[in-house]
Amino acid sequence: MKTYFAKLFNYDKYVNELIINAINTAGRPEKPVQLMAHLLAAQQIWLNRCMGLPPATVELWPALGGPSDKFGQQLADNHEGWVSYLNGLNEVDFENIISYKSLKGDSYRNQLSDIIAHVINHGTHHRAQIGQLLKAAGLENLPNTDYIFYLR
Repeated sequence: MKTYFAKLFNYDKYVNELIINAINTAGRPEKPVQLMAHLLAAQQIWLNRCMGLPPATVELWPALGGPSDKFGQQLADNHEGWVSYLNGLNEVDFENIISYKSLKGDSYRNQLSDIIAHVINHGTHHRAQIGQLLKAAGLENLPNTDYIFYLR
């Protein structure tokens, strides 16, 4: 599982870079910027939960028009953090139950492998939304972010 999830986080980094470049090409429309900021913040929040660290000090839903100039560094930090975390795990660790609190303070427990799958799927979901918004804003050539395209 470690190798599989590491490959997915490499894919995630690659396609996030493509989408960030598309956002910049389109003139940084507010809603796509907000969605990318949310995607990156959620990755930090989940990593801290998985590692048993205090909550990340990021805003899950930044205000519209928030800064997009830090996306590159956030993306690199998230990728490095997740891959480093994965590299420290044993195969049985993916079955561990992670206890955490939502941002509203509600307690939950989920299996680590399910949380990691969620983080990857969450990114895919929001990249699709961003793509639709960029298309509606007039960007004609969206990058291909399909996983199989990345593998090819």
